[in-house]
Amino acid sequence: MFDVSLFLRHNFARVWALASEKLTSLEIGYVSSVMVTELLSPSVGPHQPLNHIRASILPGILKLNLSVDYITDAMVGTISKSLVSLTHLDLRDTPLIEPRITFDLTNSGLQQINQYGKLKHLSLIRSQEYIVTYFRRVNDLGILLMADKCANMESICLGGFCQVTDTGFKTILHSCSSLYRLRVSHGIHLTDLVFHDMSATALCMTHVSLRWCNLLTNHAIKSLVSNTHLKVLDLRDCKSLGDEALRAISTLPELKSLLLDGSDISDSGLSYLKGRIISSLVSLSVRGCKRLTDKCVYALFEGSSRLELQELDVSNLPYLSDNGILCLAKSRVPISVLRMRQCPLIGDTSIMALASMQVDEDRGHGSSLRLLDIYNCGGMTQLAFRWLKKPYFPRLRWLGVTANVNRDIIDALARNRPFLNVASHGEELGIDQWDNSESLHMHDYDDVDELEQWLLEGEFEDDDEEMIDAEINPEIRFYRHCFIKKLW
Repeated sequence: MFDVSLFLRHNFARVWALASEKLTSLEIGYVSSVMVTELLSPSVGPHQPLNHIRASILPGILKLNLSVDYITDAMVGTISKSLVSLTHLDLRDTPLIEPRITFDLTNSGLQQINQYGKLKHLSLIRSQEYIVTYFRRVNDLGILLMADKCANMESICLGGFCQVTDTGFKTILHSCSSLYRLRVSHGIHLTDLVFHDMSATALCMTHVSLRWCNLLTNHAIKSLVSNTHLKVLDLRDCKSLGDEALRAISTLPELKSLLLDGSDISDSGLSYLKGRIISSLVSLSVRGCKRLTDKCVYALFEGSSRLELQELDVSNLPYLSDNGILCLAKSRVPISVLRMRQCPLIGDTSIMALASMQVDEDRGHGSSLRLLDIYNCGGMTQLAFRWLKKPYFPRLRWLGVTANVNRDIIDALARNRPFLNVASHGEELGIDQWDNSESLHMHDYDDVDELEQWLLEGEFEDDDEEMIDAEINPEIRFYRHCFIKKLW
């Protein structure tokens, strides 16, 4: 690992000339598109005659993952021509200003992709981190030209193609017969018509992400679920989806991850998942679904047993209260990642319930949680922090809290639990920068090496003078005894 910004442009290619020919995978967190183009462009080598053209750099690269300033025709064309064995291409740009035509991707650039026909995975994402911007110079024709060379593509991710309509997206579905993973974000012209005749295609997709596609309605989901082998379904920020979409989704027997942030679903709609797919779901997110209340938790978890759910996001739900979290704690679901940030009715009682929760008899209280995000929860006081202290939540590695509750207590907690990553400024925890939601994976928040394990074995013997121990303070001890007795 090294910092690309430390290299002058004219030295960058010289460094890579020393790279092993056996290198097959390369990821660079940030590099300018000009540097990439110069790196891969055949040119005269240093101290060599003009008739000696430099051999191709990185000839064995199979997977290339780059974050650049601009995705351009020149860069895409150079990559496609120079990396003859490339099977995976991930490009993401984050423009600071609206790109000019010479520093942008056009239909011509898309036509150059997959020159050697070996590409299996393609991802072209324009981030809107700094300004609202899109690939404005790519339309349906560009997608059509690209699809002609991508018949064997298995995974396609497109983000920010604002001029592409249903015609272009349907071309992908009908041309790429091996496609099993599709991701489209900010598809502002993508409508239900794209999936109207899904049953007529030979596709067997397992991963579908359609984030920020606001024209989609329940009818699109009813057609999409004809792919009965779907394992991951990301419908975040599709604001027109409601309970009828959930009814259709509930028929998917292999679904593992379901993301519904910002949709128009209700408590009764979420109840469609119970008894069908809730027992097999590993990840569920309903962040920002404003109509949901405590009843949605009862609908999903009350009376349920042997659930596989490991990740749950109930953030930004104005009507979710401590009663809902109490129901979740009683269900003893083995959740390892719980996000409930910006819930105004969530308070100390929820933390005490989770701290006292036992997934099974062999584990301690609160033992399953590895990530807990309670940033900006309205009812949190200093009492909650007493329950975040050891020995509670022994496997917790990531914690999101609000800094203005009490800065001293937060600092003391961080010192008390040196292997706990405490975020107090609203950062999202455990989110990969590529937001690679189309692939189902669980973060291992519980990595403990031998040194850490040795330190942890003795840490319970030391009392932290900076925080009042909940077991030593008589008032807290009495409160805990009464609370747990009432809860269980």
